[in-house]
Amino acid sequence: MPLSGPTWVSTFPTSRSLDTLIDPFRSNVRRFLDALDRAGAAVAIADTLRPPERAYLMHFAFAIAREGLSPAKVPARDGVDIEWVHPASPGVSSAKASKAAAERMVAGYGIVFRPALNSRHTEGRAIDMSIAWLGDLVIDRADGESITVTSAPRTGGNASLQMVGASYGVIKLVSDPPHWSVDGH
Repeated sequence: MPLSGPTWVSTFPTSRSLDTLIDPFRSNVRRFLDALDRAGAAVAIADTLRPPERAYLMHFAFAIAREGLSPAKVPARDGVDIEWVHPASPGVSSAKASKAAAERMVAGYGIVFRPALNSRHTEGRAIDMSIAWLGDLVIDRADGESITVTSAPRTGGNASLQMVGASYGVIKLVSDPPHWSVDGH
């Protein structure tokens, strides 16, 4: 079995396609993105659907690297033939080598928050995206009413923009800068 480490980061890639989201969330996101586009905001999509295998790798790499989980205690997952326990010498494991490999995976994934095994991303009900604009943003809510966002920040972290997103059923998770979902989780 291949050892854990940064080579796993490119395995089971996350989708960036809106087509991998499930309806009605997919339609809601499209309508919100259309409103952002008409308003002149720049949007960069980082993640939509995350394969469960990738979520498994991210979750346990983080648990080993940052939470002190013993690599020997990671449960196996069908379809992911990874060896979390690195040998120091024949027959002897090295917690230090295992933790270092997991940390390289965490860095490779760009993990900031503890990844969940099951999340709105693995369900096709979340999107990570960066949103930015210059000046005032005149944008339509889902009901067709136009509002003008004059306050800072001029990013997805803006509370007025988050209310616009919510009108489309695209809810901001305030603690995670790029994360929007069906329910804010």
